[in-house]
Parts: sequence; structure tokens; C-alpha cells
Amino acid sequence: MAHTSAHVAHTLAHHIDEVFGLMGNGNAYFLDALLTSTSATYTAVRHEAGTVVAADAHFRTSGRIAAATTTYGAGFTNTLTALAEAAQAKVPLVLVVGDEPTSGPRPWDVDQIAMASAVGVRTYTVGRVDAAAATVTAIEHALTYRVPVVLAIPYDVATLDIGEIPSVPGPGRPAPLAPASEFSQTSLDRLTAALAEAERPILLAGRGAWLAGAEAELGALAEATGALTTTTALGRNVFPDADYDLGVAGGFGAPEAMERIREADIAVVLGASLNQFTMRFGELFHPSTAVWQIDTDDRATNARVGGFIRSDVKLAAGELVTRLEASGAVASGWRETVDTAADRAHEMGTEFAEDGRLDPRAAAARLGELMPEARVVVSDGGHFIAWANMFWEPSAPDRLAMVGTAFQSIGLGWHSVAGAARANQDSTIVLTTGDGGGAMALSDLDTAIRSAGGRGMAVVFNDAAYGAEVNLYGLKGLNKAPMLIDEIDFAALGSAAGGHGVAVHSLADLEVVNEWKEIPVDERRFLVLDLRISGAVIAPYQEEVIRVNS
Repeated sequence: MAHTSAHVAHTLAHHIDEVFGLMGNGNAYFLDALLTSTSATYTAVRHEAGTVVAADAHFRTSGRIAAATTTYGAGFTNTLTALAEAAQAKVPLVLVVGDEPTSGPRPWDVDQIAMASAVGVRTYTVGRVDAAAATVTAIEHALTYRVPVVLAIPYDVATLDIGEIPSVPGPGRPAPLAPASEFSQTSLDRLTAALAEAERPILLAGRGAWLAGAEAELGALAEATGALTTTTALGRNVFPDADYDLGVAGGFGAPEAMERIREADIAVVLGASLNQFTMRFGELFHPSTAVWQIDTDDRATNARVGGFIRSDVKLAAGELVTRLEASGAVASGWRETVDTAADRAHEMGTEFAEDGRLDPRAAAARLGELMPEARVVVSDGGHFIAWANMFWEPSAPDRLAMVGTAFQSIGLGWHSVAGAARANQDSTIVLTTGDGGGAMALSDLDTAIRSAGGRGMAVVFNDAAYGAEVNLYGLKGLNKAPMLIDEIDFAALGSAAGGHGVAVHSLADLEVVNEWKEIPVDERRFLVLDLRISGAVIAPYQEEVIRVNS
């Protein structure tokens, strides 16, 4: 005989290898079964939000689903911001939680199903006879719709003996959405003709293209059309040939590259939602540019799109290449006339800003040269997110994850390290965070140091302020007192938690990274770089936000 929690643990572990959690009354028996009789790897975190964030970062940096677990009540409500972020970012994960008894709520219980629903997350409740089936259904839902789900174990059901653990069919995955309809086929013909006639084509790919595994097809399409390429921040380097790539589109992009995009006569958007930041608040494309979108969504996701094809990017891109080859179309030749390396260049500033503190651009650029190439970057939210995107080129879309940007949250950075570290055990894990978000998430500073160890480092852009608020509201004349932070010594905090903290006041101080790399991984400590930067240097994307809000 096995109790309900064991049914859930065994079934979950059969399909998911990594679980991030914090134990309490509601999940104690689930965790006991998971650790004593399954092969799943369990990583303990120090704050319930961190359980979900770690599972989220695991998927973003590997494409493999992970699970989180907390207790009921306050344990569950602590996860809500992280759940909302995962829902907004379309990240599949399973959160296993305790819940109120089936007999009704106790004084300290809350309506967890309603709360999860409010942030866009469905709940599956485990029953007395369907625990294994409910677990598989929850996993299947997460994978099918690319969303987080909650799997709830009622308190009075958790320890019920309900028989031997059954073998149930594994979760299914939906087949790729082919452009099978007559409308889609006709649209593909029209787009093929437009690309064949184009003189200055652009291909813009996003995270959806990476999730579809469309790298080869995108490369073939770029070659067949002679197109320049660009990506969203979450689709970086999904195109296999960097020689004709303009880098990231939107506020993180270089000014010359953004001007080049406006020269295009046609732009094909593949697996990207065209949010306001990618679109530069409507300024990315010239008004005369014909914009097509290929996506699995039901309809175009931006009013600027003139032609839409509902399809898996891999399949549609492959069909476009076939059609172009069959028609005898000749590549435009535009990309051979463009110096993309020059277009991609960002202004790096000087070592120090006018106030005598480090210019974050110069510091980020130097770090981009010093950090190990085999790295995965996880980013918190805040003004500073520009610097990693501008100066730390990732080798693939899953090598840079921004956990927090979808929900516009901060304070999820330290939690992210554990998920990325478990997903990428041969890579250096780099956290980039600000002092505001970094302070908010300190509960899992220990988790980051413990999980990544000597192959982990954190870069704290410390300007003693909530930089985005200063830029948006301080410049309007609002009282800055609530926007400022007493300068926090993150170097000391990192050392106190078992890492190696260094306060960075000059570019010369960054040479510690070279010294750190020379130490064998199993002998060195997690490196915490506390960059004392100037708050006077405003990121280009933030200047666009300021312009729109003025």
C-alpha cells in the first residue's frame, strides 16, 4: 500500500527529474516519498517564491520542465508573483502544494484555486483514487499549453493509503501546428512571392522559433532570401550565421542596427510576439515596410502586422524555402552590402561617469570580455537589464534568461541561479541583478552560492537606487527619497554567505575575474561582484520608455 502523496511523488518523478522546494505541513509526506524512493533530484531553497523561480529558470535555460513544491497557505501565497511571471512568460512547470482539507477550510486556509486562477494558472486537485492520473494530467497540461500549473494535495488526503501506485500513460505532447488550411497555404504563396521580389528583406525571430527547434530552417530561409536577420532578446543567436545578423531588435539594439531595420522593404517575424519593447513603441519598422508574422497564436499579436500565417515556425520556414527554390527565386544580395559588425556596435562610455562612479556600460563591456564563454546568464528585473543584453552576447536563446520581465517584477534573481545551475552543470552560471532586486531576494543568496558553487558568479549593478523609478519619475520632479537605497555592501553579504565578495570601484578591480578563472572549479568560491556604478547613465531602452511617458 502507498499513500496519496507517494502516488504523486512517484508519478511526478517518472516524468520530471528536478524538484525545487521548501518543506512545510502541506508537502512533508510528498517530499519524504520523493527523497526516499524516487530518483528525482531535490534542491532546497529558502523562500517559497524561489521554488517556482528556480523551476522557471530551469526550463528557460534548458527547455526541460521542472517542478516546485511548497506547503499550503502562506507557503502558497508566497509563490504568487513567481507564478504570475511564469504564466506571463509561458513557462511550463508544476507546483505541488498542500491545500485545505476536503471537509472544508480551516481558519488559516485561503482559496488557493481562486488565487492561482487570478494570475492565470490552473489547479488540479488530487483525489483519493486518481492521484497518479491527476499528476500526469497536470504535467500534460503544462507541456501542451506552455504554462505553469498547480497540483494540490488536500491536507486530509495526503496520508491516505490508496493502494499500489498504478502505471498510467505518460503525458502527451501536441503535434507541431502545420500550415494545413487553405488560407495558410495561400498566405504562404503570397509571402513567397513577396520575398522573391524583395530587395531588402529582414527576418526577425523570437523565443518561439527556438522552442520549435527551427534553427536550421531559419538559416536556410535567410540564405534563400538573402535577408539580414535580427532577434528578440529571448531569441538571441537562433539564426546559425552571425555574419549577417544585426543583433537584438528593440531598445537593447544598437542605434545603427535599428536604423538598418527601418530600411527593410519586407520583414518576416517568426515566433515573436512583437511586444512594445521589441517594437520600440512602434518605431522598429518604417511605415512602408510590409510586416508578416508566423506564429502558433490564433491571430497577429501586433497591429503593425499586415500578413499572418498560423503555423509552427519550423514547418512554415521549411515550406517557404521549398517554395522559393521551386520558383527559382534569387537571393536579394542586400546582406552582402552591410557591415553588420559595425551596425551592432554599442557606445561603451568611459571608465567613470561624471559623478566619479563606474560607467555601467564600460564595466559590462569589460565583463563581457572577461567572463567564461561557456556561460548561462540569468537576469533579475530592473533598469540594469540593458547592460547584459547589450554587452554579454549569448551563444543561444537558452543561454540568457530574464526571469521577471514578463510580469515587470524585480527580486527574482538570486532564486534563478539554482534552476540554471541544475539545468547546465557544465557551464558557468552568471546572475545579473540590481541592488533593489538583489536586496529583495537575499533569502536565496545562500541557495545561489550553494547550488552553483565555484562555477557561479553574480554581478550586482549597485547604484544605491531603484534606477528605473529615478529615471521615470525622479526626472519628472517627483520626490526621490522613496527611490533611493542606502548603499548595500553586497560584497560583504556574499562573503558572509560563503562566497567570495569583491567591491568593484574601477575596471582594474575586475581583474579578479581572471584570477578567479585560474582557480580549479572545485577549489574556488561563488564570486559576487558588487559594481558601484553611476545612476546617471540611462540605458537606451529606458530613454525610449521615458520618451513615451513624457
